[in-house]
Amino acid sequence: MSTFSGLNAATTALWAQRRALDVTGQNIANVNTEGYSRQRADLQALGGNPVPAFFSTSPGIGSGVAADDVLRIRDAFLESRGHTEHANGARLAAEADSLELVEHALREPSPTGIQSLLAEVWSGFEDVANQPKDDAARAQVLQRLETLVSGLHFSSESLTGQFDQTRENLGVLVKDVNSSAKTVAQLNQAIKRATQSGLPSNDLADKRDVLIMKLADQVGATVRHRDDGVLDVIVGGMSLVSGSTAGEFVVDDGTDPANPAPRIATAVGGYTVKADGTAGGQLNALNSILPKYLAALDGIASGLAADLNAAHTAGWDPTGAQGLNLLTSSSGAVTAATIKVNISDPKLIAASSVGPGIPSTDHGNALKMAGLRNSPSGVDAGYRRMIVELGVQASVSNRNMDIQSVISTQVDAARESVAGVNIDEEMTNMLSFQHAYAAAGRMITAIDETLDTLIHRTGLVGR
Repeated sequence: MSTFSGLNAATTALWAQRRALDVTGQNIANVNTEGYSRQRADLQALGGNPVPAFFSTSPGIGSGVAADDVLRIRDAFLESRGHTEHANGARLAAEADSLELVEHALREPSPTGIQSLLAEVWSGFEDVANQPKDDAARAQVLQRLETLVSGLHFSSESLTGQFDQTRENLGVLVKDVNSSAKTVAQLNQAIKRATQSGLPSNDLADKRDVLIMKLADQVGATVRHRDDGVLDVIVGGMSLVSGSTAGEFVVDDGTDPANPAPRIATAVGGYTVKADGTAGGQLNALNSILPKYLAALDGIASGLAADLNAAHTAGWDPTGAQGLNLLTSSSGAVTAATIKVNISDPKLIAASSVGPGIPSTDHGNALKMAGLRNSPSGVDAGYRRMIVELGVQASVSNRNMDIQSVISTQVDAARESVAGVNIDEEMTNMLSFQHAYAAAGRMITAIDETLDTLIHRTGLVGR
């Protein structure tokens, strides 16, 4: 190795250590930048010529160091795991929010809940049985029935409104997904061109990964790696982004709460997409949770009308006329949204079990209607089962969400430990590169002193 080769090696060392210091400075500058992945200068030894020219030999030492590449530190396995866990967490959060809103719609336990309103109705019939001649007792039972019917209407409207809002939110989310997919496709194209041209693309890749993690939260996106740094985005087995081409999703059907069947489909072909993440939770709410409790509430209204009507029509009012249906529907079958009180005259309350055609102050039928609260197959028992089931389902959902939150936090911590910037580590690297730079400079000084001695003192021996 010649003296000038040593200068060349030292020069490459200065350049490489300075580049490594620049990369360290970039890491420190972006320590709080969202989605930034720490970078590292890739130092590679420059070997000697393995095929020397004629009549020459290689010293076998090498010719310095190269730092042409800057690596972006990412773990593909942890990133993939992060996409999966974020999707699971977002789906569970959407389902838990939906169940919480159902609880608010039913207002249990509270004085305005259906359970309390039912209890007041049964107590009203007991008051009629105790005072069958009192028109005030008869009037108040009708008022309590009106209040119960209003409570059923309110709960039904709340659940229907929640359905409409969730459907609208799903549509907005899908539009945002399509917009993000277009941006990912554009970044794929820019990264591919930069990679093929030998230009840096780490910052572009960071922006793309932030968008892909957002897509994982929204629809459960996963990725597939291709050449030149390109990533394909897959959702439920369907391609959303393929290279520089972005697809589109649409929300189909689901406009009628009585027959909900919303789904996410591809804009071209209409193929169903099995979405996860927030969209998956919202779809579950639209197709399962909300219809289930709407149907259960309709069943409560229908059962209440059937039980009360059967009991009331079996009795007679004070004039000896047979009782009319107490509850009917404003249109079609009796549901929580259409149920209404059929009579307004307190004298039409059929409290008597004596008749027909015999004016009576008997109260046997009023007691029979008041006793409906104790029926094991009655409305009260059915409503309590529904509320207990809702409470259990909400509790399990919240517990699963808490567990998933812990898992997601652990995965994010593992991802951050690999890709995140650690100030202590960067300070250590900075000192290391600084000392290496100083050592390379000292080497050049030593070679310069050697050359000075060689040039100015050669031939002076013996003078």
